[in-house]
Amino acid sequence: MVASLSAEQIVGDTHSLVSLAQSGNSHAFGELYRKHAPLVRSVLLAHAPPDEVPDLAHDTFLLALERIADVREPSAFPGWLAAIARNVARAHRRSAKDSLQLTDDIPAPSAATDTSIECARVLTALQTLPKNLREPLLLRLVEQMSGEEIAANLGITHASVRVSLHRGLKLLRKKLETA
Repeated sequence: MVASLSAEQIVGDTHSLVSLAQSGNSHAFGELYRKHAPLVRSVLLAHAPPDEVPDLAHDTFLLALERIADVREPSAFPGWLAAIARNVARAHRRSAKDSLQLTDDIPAPSAATDTSIECARVLTALQTLPKNLREPLLLRLVEQMSGEEIAANLGITHASVRVSLHRGLKLLRKKLETA
């Protein structure tokens, strides 16, 4: 039976893994998670604060597991998963409560280092970029994916990735210089 294959036997392309996962193979879904977690983290980072990304990634994969049978074209899985991640981030943002005011009862966060301040500044600038520039940049800069990998994961052409990276870096530099 397909659902009883071991983890060692589950190494293959996304199409095969999706088909196996749809038939109930948990090892195949685990491999899909391993292969596509960087994509999900980057998409979420484009839409949510960094400290919320792990929980949102968890929610994204739980939703994907529940809806894996809905995937009609297994080779489109990365784009389908990225759409789920975007929707999870949007839903979280809509339901987020306002921040509490800092009082004597709530301790202040520890002082941030210069590096973490600079990273936060770059991430904030990145999050203001248009989505079509933001996601490819995060996949390149954070997950260190190649242009071909970014294209495959986002379902766009490699030429579009190159243009998005070029325009995104140019706009990011401009935003960081003026900030």
